Amino acid sequence: MTYSRREALKIGAAAGAALLLGKDVLSAALPGQEAQLLKAIPSSGERIPTVGLGTANTFMQAARTPDEHARIREVVRRFTENGGRLIDTSPSYGSSEEVLGELARDVGNATEILWATKVSGADGRAEGLAQVERSEERLAPGRIFLNQVHNLGDWQTQLPLLNELKQEGRFQYVGITSTSSNRYPEVEQIITRHPVDFLQVDYAVDNREVEERVLPAALDNGVAVITALPFGRARLFARTAGRELPALAHEIGAHSWAQFFLKYLLGNPAVTVVIPGTSNPDNLVDNMGAGRGPQPDEAMRRRMAEFIDSLPQA
Repeated sequence: MTYSRREALKIGAAAGAALLLGKDVLSAALPGQEAQLLKAIPSSGERIPTVGLGTANTFMQAARTPDEHARIREVVRRFTENGGRLIDTSPSYGSSEEVLGELARDVGNATEILWATKVSGADGRAEGLAQVERSEERLAPGRIFLNQVHNLGDWQTQLPLLNELKQEGRFQYVGITSTSSNRYPEVEQIITRHPVDFLQVDYAVDNREVEERVLPAALDNGVAVITALPFGRARLFARTAGRELPALAHEIGAHSWAQFFLKYLLGNPAVTVVIPGTSNPDNLVDNMGAGRGPQPDEAMRRRMAEFIDSLPQA
């Protein structure tokens, strides 16, 4: 993590009373700690905490040595302790699925976690089904919350399969993911014409292409949105390195750059959950602070984007 992130962690604790977005409500975390903002999943109305945990790169790396394994165990422990619920992983993320399942059972918070995983790189129905079964074994049999077609791979086969398994009660929700802008037109068509509960896309304050058509399409079609790579693969931390937070950050209760970046996303009414990835327990707690306190309205989000756009590229 960059120097600016470490410095930002010294700024302070979460803000005071929360200002809600629309009808969103709050979820309690530690005693005396401000509650986490909840947002509704459009297809069901179920409300979940808005700050989740991604594991694409950080957990693949951190699971390799005993010391790093201990760090991600602490991340998993603190995550639910601070009001988090949704953890996103995939069979293609190295040993992440297996390690996550073991750690959550060891910590004792497995039943508190909403597991989101994927069918990744499967070719055909049989291979997709085999992946689903392996994920269930690694994480928690009968407790997968969301299963997604990773990067639209073989979605014509895998999406109907996932919907079929959803109807059987294997998991509650199905989704698709894409981090490739050249496939966004296809994403729009899928969420418009097919049963999809969740869409996971690449979205950051300096990467706003999905705001043009994809997010409005999700909002119009009742599809919950998970934002992947909310820090732009650490690009945003490099861009703000050595800079103090602007005054407008304090207007929305952002006490670190990470919270600034995440609150920008959470202020978009189409966004349901952000999933910053980290293997650092202190950074995890800092990230969770984005789900507390005031959230930006559209006018504030424009100011935030303009501020970032005014900075030199890293």
